[in-house]
Amino acid sequence: MCSTCGCSSHGQGTQIQFFVTGYDAKNSKAVEEKLLGLPGVLYVHIHTHDGETTINYDPAKTRLSELTAVFEQKGLQAAI
Repeated sequence: MCSTCGCSSHGQGTQIQFFVTGYDAKNSKAVEEKLLGLPGVLYVHIHTHDGETTINYDPAKTRLSELTAVFEQKGLQAAI
């Protein structure tokens, strides 16, 4: 469980964690909405304070490159 916000991981699908630089309150919400709009994305949790971003998704429906493209479109740097 996250000590900062109390979230816990959601066990559905494949879980991947990114560390993203450049988040603020506005763009993090836009990224979350865009990711959740992709087919196969089941869960997104973003920690704007440290850039930790957890995504649960179905790789049969969404490619990793589609996930990373969302960060790039918003001008953010994401590393796995």
